[in-house]
Amino acid sequence: MSNHYEYAGNLTGYAVLVTGGGTGIGKGCAMELVADGAAVTISGRRQEVLEEAASDIEAAVAHGGRVSIVVGDVTEEDSAASMVASVVDSYGRLDACIANAGGGGMLYGYESMDTDEFLRVLHLNVLGTMLSIKHTLPHLVNSGRGSFVGMSSLAGEVTHPWFGAYPVAKAGIEAMIRNAADENGADNVRFNAIRPGFIATEIMEGIPRDGDTFRSYVDNTPMADVGQPQDVARLARFLVGPESRWITGQCINVDGGHSLRRGPDFSAFKI
Repeated sequence: MSNHYEYAGNLTGYAVLVTGGGTGIGKGCAMELVADGAAVTISGRRQEVLEEAASDIEAAVAHGGRVSIVVGDVTEEDSAASMVASVVDSYGRLDACIANAGGGGMLYGYESMDTDEFLRVLHLNVLGTMLSIKHTLPHLVNSGRGSFVGMSSLAGEVTHPWFGAYPVAKAGIEAMIRNAADENGADNVRFNAIRPGFIATEIMEGIPRDGDTFRSYVDNTPMADVGQPQDVARLARFLVGPESRWITGQCINVDGGHSLRRGPDFSAFKI
């Protein structure tokens, strides 16, 4: 059975940048977008990862969709600007950006926090999202139907003990998204964020499925399971497309109801 819905081609003619598009949720977003006809550029720091992902994404193409790659780092301003310019040079426009590039760090209590690690996580998530907004926004305004999707987390809403900078960074992304939505609504550019819970991606494979941490996720999730990349990707596709034209400034959970309870128990991983 296919992991992708049969779309009608509602994104045909859209050009979309997906940062962090080589793996996990970002790759899943690209697959859903090309299946609905979008021209998608995936970005990341490793060319070989992007090339492998693009090969997989090609299998989902429908309705004239296509995929291309651009190597870059969202935390470096010149690189972020260059990635956006590459999309516009290729397709003559940019209609949406899914700012998926981000990630966590080592697990510390604040009393033993490594300051450089704290700043690295803030830069990757908050600065990376800001630079993505800064350099895509003029093109999203020109599009007339611009949509920016930030990638927050369950951790941006529910406490995640020992996660250090990560909940701070994701909460920062949400504040940025709400302000950007308020500032740019008159230009018909929408800003929303997604809060994934536990999603079965490569990075989450490091959590043993027979351990207390994994059990804490499932026990605190009303639907008693974990999500898949396409669960997040389908919401991202909706937020990019015309069906969501009256939705902006929102932070939407994709977590099987986990946010109704409490965050996971990572005590076993604490440094």
